[in-house]
Amino acid sequence: MPIQNFFNKGTKYRELGLKTKIMDMTDEDCYELLGSDGMLVKRPLVYNEGGIVTVGFKVDEYEKVWKN
Repeated sequence: MPIQNFFNKGTKYRELGLKTKIMDMTDEDCYELLGSDGMLVKRPLVYNEGGIVTVGFKVDEYEKVWKN
């Protein structure tokens, strides 16, 4: 999953002008930025030992992936 999918595109994202900047950022830059401010992380972020990850909450997708 692309690192850009982990960003919450809310107020903080817009304030920092990330819409245009994010595509030119390295993954390391994105990790650093996500780690610096929890408001930038899209939630819920759910993963399991099998490597399945969902980011954000879309009812249909969430039920399909986490039904069991």
